[in-house]
Amino acid sequence: MAGLIRREDVDAVRERARIDEIVSSHVTLKPAGVGSLKGLCPFHDERSPSFHVRPQVGRWHCFGCNEGGDVISFVQKIDGMTFTEAVEYLADRVGIQLRYEEGGGPRRTEEPGKRQRLLEAHRVASQFFSEQLFAPGATVARTFLAERSFDRSDAERFGVGFAPTGWDALLRHLRGRGFTEAELIASGLMSQGQRGIYDRFRGRLVWPIRDVTGETIGFGARKLFDEDQGPKYLNTPETTLYKKSQVLYGIDLAKREIAKNRQVVVVEGYTDVMAAHLSGITTAVATCGTAFGSDHARIVRRLLGDTTAGGGLQLASGASLGGEIVFTFDGDAAGQKAAVRAFGEDQRFYAQTFVAVEPSGMDPCELRMAHGPEGVRALVEGRQPLFEFVIRTTLDTFDLDTAEGRVAALRAAAPVVAGIRDTALRPEYARMLAGWIGMDSESVRRAVAAAGKAGVPQTLPAPVRPLAPAPDDAAPVVPSGPVFSPPDPRDPVARLERQALVVALQYPQFVPAEEFDAFPDTAFATPAWRAVHDAIRAAGGMAGAAAHPAGQWVEAVIEQSPETVRGIVNQLAVAPLPEDRENVIHGYVKGVIKAFVDLGLTRRVADAKSRLQRLDPAGDQEAYGAAFAELLAVERERRELREQV
Repeated sequence: MAGLIRREDVDAVRERARIDEIVSSHVTLKPAGVGSLKGLCPFHDERSPSFHVRPQVGRWHCFGCNEGGDVISFVQKIDGMTFTEAVEYLADRVGIQLRYEEGGGPRRTEEPGKRQRLLEAHRVASQFFSEQLFAPGATVARTFLAERSFDRSDAERFGVGFAPTGWDALLRHLRGRGFTEAELIASGLMSQGQRGIYDRFRGRLVWPIRDVTGETIGFGARKLFDEDQGPKYLNTPETTLYKKSQVLYGIDLAKREIAKNRQVVVVEGYTDVMAAHLSGITTAVATCGTAFGSDHARIVRRLLGDTTAGGGLQLASGASLGGEIVFTFDGDAAGQKAAVRAFGEDQRFYAQTFVAVEPSGMDPCELRMAHGPEGVRALVEGRQPLFEFVIRTTLDTFDLDTAEGRVAALRAAAPVVAGIRDTALRPEYARMLAGWIGMDSESVRRAVAAAGKAGVPQTLPAPVRPLAPAPDDAAPVVPSGPVFSPPDPRDPVARLERQALVVALQYPQFVPAEEFDAFPDTAFATPAWRAVHDAIRAAGGMAGAAAHPAGQWVEAVIEQSPETVRGIVNQLAVAPLPEDRENVIHGYVKGVIKAFVDLGLTRRVADAKSRLQRLDPAGDQEAYGAAFAELLAVERERRELREQV
């Protein structure tokens, strides 16, 4: 379900948003038989393509990592969106105006079509700023970039631009493109004064801030001139598009690498993101004028997908099970304070959390200037567990040469150790804490246990177990239904049953409806296939399939499936066919169904013979005669079927 979005609008989005076009922007697809495309999976490393897309049913499935779904779920996974966000994004893309049900939660407050107008205003502004960077009046901006080892191609890669020093340069440009004053105020690109509106960004170097889909939703601007009385960095104000607590600069560039490498590197500024990416750290992102918070953690968690038990464990190879978050901070007091705040956000991840601090206090941009890309890579490679950094930072404020200092240090550090989410790591850090302070392990262990019973300090959120985001990212989805073991692919009966379901899902228009819908609930011997057959029957069978547009038939079957069966249905709906000639698909489908009917008749013949053998022809002549007649009838039916074939 789509939350507040009307069901018929969600169906329209699924129908209008071509899955092959959406997927092709992320994956190179090649033909793989009739109506099928394949490519390398964007969600796991592979050398041979196992990622399949079947446009006519609107589904995708990777036979390597077993991920799959429809066009909405693909956008959710590839861009780290919630269900509602993905539907809204696709609706904007295909020109569908969504309608929202009354009640049930928050809804958009902007007028219909306004979001697209605001996005268009930002696209025009971004292009304008980029062009101005190479105008005569932007020398100081180009010098700023050059002094930090960024050239023209780097500026173009990140969309860096320049806001002219005048009060209305962008205003006049946008008015000339037909934007109204109300739209410009709502966009955050203009400020309101006593004499009217004027450019918010003037005489500044400008970075476009994009969401996960690559749409520009705001800007960050750096002061260049001494006469500028504004702050060093000025961002877009809060708007319907731009929420600073929910955006990460560079996320559009880093999202695929984050999902692939299961790593996020959080830096502190726009130039740091540029320096990191240009140094090979392509998972770098930065917050925009605010500290890393719970909303940022939610975005990262969706991209990492770190919701499996066992995440957060560091392996001997140095990699981390469940991925890793690396925070880079300046080595000063402010950076240490930020690291302590990040400790609290660690409780929101299963991924291992690290901190990377350059001893001399240089940030990634300065490191690249001083030591080249190798310096930035060395910073990240030299990361240390965040727990260790926070504990050591806490201890540094005490004089450990005195008994009073050691006791005070223990009282301050014990709650930190007690707040570590991983119960296996906690005693190990207690042991390490004893060594750092110079106290016996038992005393430290008791102090940590007491701190745990007393509760973690309010500055650190209580450990929580992250859950997979629900469609509205508000409540967990708990799978229900029986769990089926994969059928043996060598079993010819299971193979035929599977193929009958594949053609019923992919080519229902060619399946003889009367024959298929006459199959009893016991027609499929394999439990997994029987469950799929039950869902097809519940969706109306082949007669019901005719009432659904091509892309909605599989969705209708999935809706009738238990949670544990939906993935099986999706896999069958995308499975390659052994027949790759389009002109014979119709005959192939009918042949599969005939073979399946033959299989059912063969079972009935076997059952009839078994029943006949158990009867006594002398003792119960009537029952024996009826059983014999049934056997003859079934054998005649099978013979006629085979003669037809």
